[in-house]
This record gives sequence, structure tokens and C-alpha cells, in this order.
Amino acid sequence: MTEAVPKAQILVVDDSPFSRKLVEHALAEGAYELLLAKDGREAMQLFQEHRPALVIMDWMLPDTSGPELCEQIRSESRDSYTYVILLTSIKDKENIVKGLSAGADDYVTKPFDRGELLARIAVGFRFVDLHREIDAKNKQLAEMAHTDSLTNLPNRRAIEDWAGRQLRGAARHGYSLWVVHADLDCFKGVNDTYGHDAGDQVLQRFAEILKDNTRASDISGRMGGDEFLLVLTHVDEKHIRLTVERLRAQFASWRFSFGGETLSVTASFGICGFQGKEPPEFSNLVRRADKALYDAKNAGRNQIQIESH
Repeated sequence: MTEAVPKAQILVVDDSPFSRKLVEHALAEGAYELLLAKDGREAMQLFQEHRPALVIMDWMLPDTSGPELCEQIRSESRDSYTYVILLTSIKDKENIVKGLSAGADDYVTKPFDRGELLARIAVGFRFVDLHREIDAKNKQLAEMAHTDSLTNLPNRRAIEDWAGRQLRGAARHGYSLWVVHADLDCFKGVNDTYGHDAGDQVLQRFAEILKDNTRASDISGRMGGDEFLLVLTHVDEKHIRLTVERLRAQFASWRFSFGGETLSVTASFGICGFQGKEPPEFSNLVRRADKALYDAKNAGRNQIQIESH
């Protein structure tokens, strides 16, 4: 049994019961669910509750005007587009222009022709659908601009944006923030020996381990190449090494199979932290974590170094 398709909602605002009934009758056979309001206050209550995609409103209302109500609706619907049709007996072009300038998309004069009203409503819903498609594509593009395509982790730009906000929060509320710079050991050898597809698998596996161990309050991402960055908050200094050690050990224990051979790959980690009232530039923390990572590499790789103060 197929589920019934929900009807598109239209908010009709008119203080005249006769006018509301005319609109209701005109749209009775359409695939619409009507929300009826007699004044601006009731209209805003219904709008906030149901968020209809299309509103038909009278020019004059007991407590407000159509243009004023239109402005209120526009201020309430910034996250999604609402198509507004003014229904008016006023034929003065100056007043119609005033209504359109207030944010209305179209107008229909009374007495209206049913066919014309239905056609204008259809145009309105097509316009709303187009807006939704554009919004969805813009959201997708924004996500792509902040996501590494190989690992689906946040990229450098996304990490920097997030970390900048968290640094200010850490300074304001006094919690700790740690930057962990990770680099795969001898990764070039994997690419040179087994090919770039093998290298990609290694990167993707490391990314999966990061995802599985990243809390909602933290972020992990790929900086580029075989370099990754983690930003962790609300972790005590005595626990930060244990937290990163789990990542190191989990990755080192994984066995890859390439060309009939089995091998393991390791990673090194450099850590620096911040806790105070004056947040440094995030790039400064990254440089300090990178210095600790360099020390880990020089100490033999597959280990963790915490910046010494």
C-alpha cells in the first residue's frame, strides 16, 4: 500500500469570511491543504507553526496591511523561501508596486478568475521548488568546499574555520584545547612499491580510524598528502597521550594486503595544547604541533611527542 503524498500547504489570509470561502472553493479540487487566517496575528501563528511554502494575503487586514505582513513573513523565513501573492481589489499601480517592493512575489486583483489564480499558484510552487533545488546545491557545494574528496574528512579550510571558533570558546570558558598533527610513516614507500591505489587505501583506513575515534565536540581532518590534524577539547593533560595512543596502536595493528604481501603502516603524532584567556592564532598551534611531530619522527617514528613547555 503506497503512502498518500502530503498536500502542499497554502496560507490564506483575509478578514472577509466570504473572500476566504471564495479562495477555498477555487482551490477545493487542487492538491492543496489550506490554512485560513482572518488577521495578521493569526496568520503569523499559523505560519510559524506550519511554514507553508505559499501565502495568499489580502491587501488590507484589521491589524496590519498585506505589505507589512509580507515583511514579517520574510523576516521569519530566511532559511527557506516563501512565495507571497497579494490578493487585492486595489487597481492603483502605485500601491501594487508598494506591495511588490515589500517582498510580495505576485498579485491577483479581486474579483479573481479561478483559472488565473490556479496558474499563478502553480508558478509560485515552481519558483519555490527552484529555490529549494538551488539551496540544496549550494549546501552541497559548501560541504564539498570543506571536505577532502578522498577520505570524506574535513579539509584544512574546514578545520581552520572550526578551530578558530573553538579557540575563542576555550579562552572564554576556560576549557583545554589540543592540536594533534599526525603523519604516516614512510608513506612514500607504500606509493612507490605498491602504487597510488594502495596508498589511497592506507589513507582511507587511517581516516576511518580517526572518524571512529572523533567525538562530536572534536574535529579530525586531512591537511593534505599523508598529513592529518585533530583538534580535541575538554581533555585533561594526563589523558591526552592515552587518547592519541589509542589511535596510534589501532592503526599500527592493522594489516594491509597488497600484491600478495601483507604489511603494516604506522603513524607519528605531535601534540601541543592551549588553556588560558588569550587564544593564540590557530596557525601557531599547528606549527608547534608540527615541531612535536618532527621530534617524534626523529625519535624513531610510530610514537607520540607532546610539546615540552
